[in-house]
Amino acid sequence: MNIDIPEGQEPIGYVWGDMVPGIGMAAANFSLSVYEHTTLGLREFEAARLRIAQINGCLFCLDWRTDRDGEKVEDEFAEAVTQWRTTAAFDDRTRLAAEYAERYALDHHGLDDEFWTRMTAHYSQHEIVELSMSIGSWLAFGRLNHVLGLDAVCVLPGH
Repeated sequence: MNIDIPEGQEPIGYVWGDMVPGIGMAAANFSLSVYEHTTLGLREFEAARLRIAQINGCLFCLDWRTDRDGEKVEDEFAEAVTQWRTTAAFDDRTRLAAEYAERYALDHHGLDDEFWTRMTAHYSQHEIVELSMSIGSWLAFGRLNHVLGLDAVCVLPGH
C-alpha cells in the first residue's frame, strides 16, 4: 500500500473519509449514486464497469459484482467482457457498453462519428450521459484505489 493507514483503521474509509473528508465524502456519494440511481440494465452496466476494472487493474473492482434485487451477472460474464468484440454472450447494447468503456478509458479522442452513430442507435441521450458519468466514476475511483494500493487490502464482505 502506498498510503500509511493507522492500525485498526479500515483503509478505504480512512483514506476517503478521514484523510480528505470534504473531497472523499463527495466522491463516495457520487460513486454510490452511480449504483443507486442507474436506469441502465444490469448487463450493460456490468459490462462497462468490469471493462474499466480490467483496464484499471483494481483488484477490488474486479472481484465486485453488482447485485440488483438478488440478481447478478453469471460467473462467466467477466471473461466475456475481455472478449467483448467476439463473444456470443452479449447483445448489441452490452457489447457497445464494453466498447464505450474501453474507448473512454484508452482512446477517448478516437470516439468518431461511426461510433456515435452505433451508440445513438442503441442508447438514448439520457442513457449515454448516465453511462458516461458511471464510466468516469469507475475510471477515476478504481484507478485511485489501485494507484494508492487500497484495492489490495480491501475485501468484499464474506470473503
